Formats: sequence, C-alpha cells, structure tokens
Amino acid sequence: MNIRTIIYLVVAVVLGLLAGYFLFGGEAEAMDEHADHDHATMDEGVDEAEIWTCSMHPQIRQDGPGACPLCGMDLIPLESGNSADPAVLTMTEAAVAMARVRTVIVGDALVDEGADAGAKGVGGAGIKLTGRLAPDARTAAVEVSEFGGRVERLFVSFAGEQVRAGQRIAMVYSPDLVVAQEELLQAKKYVDVNPELMAAARAKLRNLEVTDEQIGELEKTSKVINIFPIYADRSGTILETKAEVGEYVKAGGALYTYTNLSNLWALFDAYEQDLAQIRVGDKVSFSVASQPGEIYDGRVTFIDPVIDPKTRTAAVRAEVNNRLGRLKPEMFIEGTVSLSPGPSPRERGDVAGGDELIVPRSSVLWTGERSVAYVELPDMEVPTYEFREIIVGERVGEGYRITSGLAAGDRVVVNGAFQIDASAQLNNKASMMNRDVLIQGQESDAPVAEEVPDYREDTPEAFRAQLGKVVEAYLPLKDRMVATELADETLLASLREMLAKVDMMQVKGDAHVYWMKQMEAMEAHANTLLKKDEVEAQRAQFGFLSQALINALTAFGVDGKYYVQHCPMAFDNAGANWLSNEEQIRNPYFGDKMLKCGSVTEEL
Repeated sequence: MNIRTIIYLVVAVVLGLLAGYFLFGGEAEAMDEHADHDHATMDEGVDEAEIWTCSMHPQIRQDGPGACPLCGMDLIPLESGNSADPAVLTMTEAAVAMARVRTVIVGDALVDEGADAGAKGVGGAGIKLTGRLAPDARTAAVEVSEFGGRVERLFVSFAGEQVRAGQRIAMVYSPDLVVAQEELLQAKKYVDVNPELMAAARAKLRNLEVTDEQIGELEKTSKVINIFPIYADRSGTILETKAEVGEYVKAGGALYTYTNLSNLWALFDAYEQDLAQIRVGDKVSFSVASQPGEIYDGRVTFIDPVIDPKTRTAAVRAEVNNRLGRLKPEMFIEGTVSLSPGPSPRERGDVAGGDELIVPRSSVLWTGERSVAYVELPDMEVPTYEFREIIVGERVGEGYRITSGLAAGDRVVVNGAFQIDASAQLNNKASMMNRDVLIQGQESDAPVAEEVPDYREDTPEAFRAQLGKVVEAYLPLKDRMVATELADETLLASLREMLAKVDMMQVKGDAHVYWMKQMEAMEAHANTLLKKDEVEAQRAQFGFLSQALINALTAFGVDGKYYVQHCPMAFDNAGANWLSNEEQIRNPYFGDKMLKCGSVTEEL
C-alpha cells in the first residue's frame, strides 16, 4: 500500500465521522431533551386536540376539524364543547346563530302598564288575546207569517240578503184570510142592523196583520185579495231562510231569521290565568287580517262566568260599531286588552317583599310541575348558558312574574331556548326532561342498567350462524320503520321463521335460559307489533324487539358485521337502539323527519 492510498483512507474515515456526528448527534441530543418530559401528559393533549365534535349533535366524533354531516356547522374540539357543571352548556357562535338565540337583561325592559311600580322586567301594554267576530245576539229576530197559507212567491230567498223595514218579502195564499175578508163583506150588508158584527170582522182582519188602508180598500171595492203580501217588520241581514215557494206555513210560522250587523260582538278567548286581570270597562283594540294596519277599538262589556271545559277559556265580549259594514261575522281577530291599574302582589300579600321581576312568556319552558329558563353567563370566551329552575307567578301582559330563580341583571334567553334545551339533553346536561343527570366521574344514586352476560366463549359457531339469519330477517322490518310504513304479517313471517329455527339446545345452562328470555321477548313484541295499526305504535314494539335482539347478539356473538345504533331523542328523549348492517345512520324511529339523527355505539 502506497502513501497516497493511506492518505485517502484517513481522509475518508475523518469525513465519515464528521458526517455521522452531524446526522445523528443532534437527533440524539433532541431525544435526550425529549426524555425529560412527561409523555403521558403530552399524549393526552394530542388525543384531546384530535377529537372534534358538533355542539348541536354531540354524537358526531372525528379525528380532525370539518363540517357536521347532520347540520353542516363547523366542528369544535371536544373539550371546548362541554363543562363539568351539569347545569352549564357551552355552544359555538355558529350554533348560537343557527338556533337564533336572543336574550334580554331582566329588569332592563319597560315596565308593563298594568304592573305595580315596583315590578321590573318586560311586558306589553296589556294581554294579547285572539277570538272572532259575531252578530249581536240582542238584534236577532224571526220574521213570521201572521196567518197560515201557501207561499206563492218569496222576494227574499238567500242568506246575507239585506231587507228594509216595510219591504215586501213574500206573497201568501191564505184560505183563512179569504174567509175573514168575505165575513167583512157580509157584515157590511147588515151594518145598519148589527154594527157590532162589522166591528168584529174588522178586528179579526187587523189581528191577521191586515192594515187599515187594506181594510178600507176592501170595503170600497168589495174585491177579496186571494194572494196577500207580507212586509218586513224590521231592517236587517238575513241569516237563514225558513220557507220555500209552494210550502204551506202555519200561522206564526217562520219565514226567515235575520239580525242587524251595524253592531257586532268581538268575542275573545281568555285563559284562566288572564281572567283575574280583565275587568268590565277595559279598553280593547283589535285588528283583522283583511284590513292590515286598521285598528278597531271597543270596551269590555261582559265576561262569561262559565269556563269552556274543552278549551279552558272564558269569552270576553266587547261591542264594536260596524255601520260601514267593513267587518264580517266569524272573522278571526287579534287584539289587546289594556289592563286597569290594580293592587300589586305585595299589596295583596302574595310575596314576602322585594322587587318582583317580569320576564317574557317565551323565556319560560314548562315541564309538568316545573318551570325552567336558560341564562347566558357573562364574561365567557364562548357562548355559555346555565339551566335554571324558576318559580312563576301570575301572568302580566306578555310576561310572567318570577318569584324565584332569576335576579335583576340576568341575561335570560327569550328565543332559541328549546334548541338550547335539546342540545343540553344530547350532551347529558340538566334540561327539561333530564333533571337528574349522570356526569362522568361523579357518583349517582340512579339505578344502573343490568349488564348483558358474555357467553361467546362457549357458544358454538352454528348457533351464531343461526343468529345471523335472524338479523337478516330483522333488517327488512328496520327498513320499513325507516320508511314510516306499516309492517304486515308477510314482513314478519320470515323473522318469526328464523327465530323458530334457532336450535336452543346448542347452548346450555344459564346461556340457554338467557336465550329463552330474549327469544320470548322478541316473539311477544313481534306479535304485539302486528296488532298495531299506526306506525308510531309499531315503532314502540320495534324498539323492544331490537333491544332483545341486541342483547342476544352481545351475549352470544354473531357471524357477520353489524352496528348497534342509538337515537337519544326517541320516545320522548328516553332513547332507543336498533341494529343495522351499514354504518350510515338511517333512523327507524323518526324516518324522514330526523333520518340522520343517531350514532353508532357498538360494532358486533
């Protein structure tokens, strides 16, 4: 080996060492520094940042940001959409905008004119009511024929026609009137001998509504009137015709009914809680749809002393001038009753003291015996709302007195409260229907559902294959519920056939008993489902059947791949499960109404 070769080797070794240092030495130092950190803590932060959810549909989970497949809103990191407090719910700005949430500060709005001076809050200038217009019952009358006879002609023949007092309304042939006229003419021949007979004949005609002019004409011409005219006694509008041409009417028989529509009644429906504030003499203003912008005024003249048992309302009546005829009976009306000043609740001794608050009616959510409201919490980075149970007093105008649960300065939700409450239910927060919630990490006295036993290790493959055939027969029933169509005997025949073919002798002991229990449940609910003639009733039985089948598959396993899916809003937010062979959600409990509502909870 010559000197030049040795020099080349030495240079190559040196360059290799330098390259190794630069390539691996820095990385090693970085790894040494990284070793000083808490890996568990760092990994935890990465995992939480990678989980994104929808504030309106918390069942949505994915590993990165994006749009919610149900509502299209931007997803948020999981940790920013929840709070440890079960009464507090956080939402994104997008969710708030979609729900159209609007709030008011309690105590900042104008005081209701009918409220006491110490009460603060919101309210209108009176109580808003709805109702209808009706004819004044005091002007209703019946036009009758004073004598019996056959109707030869009617000059008034349909409802709604106007008549004037003295107007000829009918022509009647009356044998009684003909006889009475002839009696007068006969009495006239003997007037010198028996004047009393002449007077009696005249009186008889007058009793038959024959005028003195007509009697004088008869005496003058001696011509008997065979078809006699009838004249209207009063002016008005025909409500109903009672006679027809050619019909025989008795003396005193009705020809038509009519009324005077120059004055009408405005009949408002007032609920029980409103009646305590309405008095006779209160001013009423109302409008009708046919005349936008036109306001009619009146005064309360009568309050019905009896409550309608069906509507739980009493009629509040006001009288309205209608001389121009612009208003029609049975028109729908919307009005406001201006409340008269009265004693405050404190003066009546209803409250213990302190200023009362009044909130809009829309801010109060009713749930049986409880009333709740949502209050926006101040100084929060994201919109945050707190669930409050409140005690509601009497209604004042368009608001309610609040005796407990809110304080002056609270920003209460007046629009979008139902959407917030629905989101709270989905997030396992306190809500109208979910008062006692189980928060992760906290103890609860609520009963825990019984766990499904695990018999998979000892279950033969043949038994699992038979369960798979049961599921395949179940899926068409699920699809029928998704389509909101009634299931029939033909559809369920396959399911019941597959259940009957399951060889229960392949499982022993407790496993055999458990299968018998689930099988009997499925058969019973399938039979009950067929007896229902409404889809909603069938869906209830479908829910029980589905849960029994899920229990069986969980306990014994199944050949194939199926998904347990859950809808938290089914059956008044009680929630329900179903099975599907597709991961995509197709909700059988709501169909097209909420087709994509739900989530996959387990994969079998």
